[in-house]
Amino acid sequence: MPGYIPSPREWVRDQVELYERSGGTEGTTLRDTGLPVIIVTHTGNKTGAIRKTPLMRVTDGANYILVGSVGGAPTHPVWVHNLRANPAVEIRDHAAVQAMRVREVDDEAERARLWKLAVAAYPPYAEYQARTTRRIPVFVAAPRG
Repeated sequence: MPGYIPSPREWVRDQVELYERSGGTEGTTLRDTGLPVIIVTHTGNKTGAIRKTPLMRVTDGANYILVGSVGGAPTHPVWVHNLRANPAVEIRDHAAVQAMRVREVDDEAERARLWKLAVAAYPPYAEYQARTTRRIPVFVAAPRG
């Protein structure tokens, strides 16, 4: 079974490494924005390898909202396909690490409510959606149990 494969993007590799090496005390914000991020550990849908992705920290009670924006690019980020294939994830939020299960949000009313929370936490999401013709996927990560 394949182990951990770091991101091909240097800044992602560096941020994940700093976040984990520090036990969640450093690397906890998105580059220069000061906005909080979490680390989502997921399984590659093609490789079966462990992947780690920093995403904006958007919460809804005990759940996390994961937004597949990739800056409004024309295609979904790879992690979206991974979550669709393998919904069991682990989320690191500072020092807390929790096993969670994701589901993609299809219900329009629920999606609209969660999208508002996401845009409030990270306003560029609205611009990213306007920039692309694809519908940006929204997932809910809930504690496993």
